[in-house]
Amino acid sequence: MVVFAGQGDARRSMALLWDAGDSPEARPGPKPGLSVERIVDAAIAVADAEGMAALSMRAVGERLGRSAMALYTYVPGKGELVDLMYDRALGELPTRYDLTAGWRAALTAWAEDTCACYLRHPWLLLVSQARPVLGPNEYLTLETLLGVLRETGLDRDVLRRVVGTLFHFVRGAAQTIAEARQAEAATGVSDDAWWLDRSGTLKEAAPDFAARFPNVTWLEAAAAAPRSDDESGPYLEREARKTFHGGLAIILDGIEAA
Repeated sequence: MVVFAGQGDARRSMALLWDAGDSPEARPGPKPGLSVERIVDAAIAVADAEGMAALSMRAVGERLGRSAMALYTYVPGKGELVDLMYDRALGELPTRYDLTAGWRAALTAWAEDTCACYLRHPWLLLVSQARPVLGPNEYLTLETLLGVLRETGLDRDVLRRVVGTLFHFVRGAAQTIAEARQAEAATGVSDDAWWLDRSGTLKEAAPDFAARFPNVTWLEAAAAAPRSDDESGPYLEREARKTFHGGLAIILDGIEAA
């Protein structure tokens, strides 16, 4: 399921995202019982608990004890709501990183914080990056990252590609970890049990596997090492976290070399 941002009315979306005074609570007279902020918070709670597929104006209204029609005075529709949710969630990210220890440590902290945000709100990963929301927190996220990257001294064309690489990498890692967490609930089979069953069956189906795929066999021999005491969670999540930290270090090495 992919959700594209910016499907609502552009003028209304921008006004709501940038708090341009178009909301009912900003108008003169008695304050209304609802607010855009409360509606967005409730929508995030629905998506966090039940996933993006469960998100609807009706579901948000039920969480607030109101009808779906009561929400339309504040938010025109689901398209605008998704934009507001996405930008609100990004507002949880830090806006400044300590550069005392250098840009590399700061970038590592940024990547870890961003990955953690995606995992707190895995529905964020369903919002396509093909069309940005263009909200203030989305821009602030980019501004924060660039504040760290400019310490490298790289020119703008290179930094533009570095920004894209970092976001693709962090989102991809978070996607794998999120799916590893969801797999057991969706299938009723634990990750470790699934791998144990499948790997045993593979040996029976392809007894000559090592001869046919010597490089894969060589690589996977390292993965057969016993789990350390500080490793927990599904197998795929453990491997994804190792890939995240190892891959991030290689990307930072590349930035440093550039």
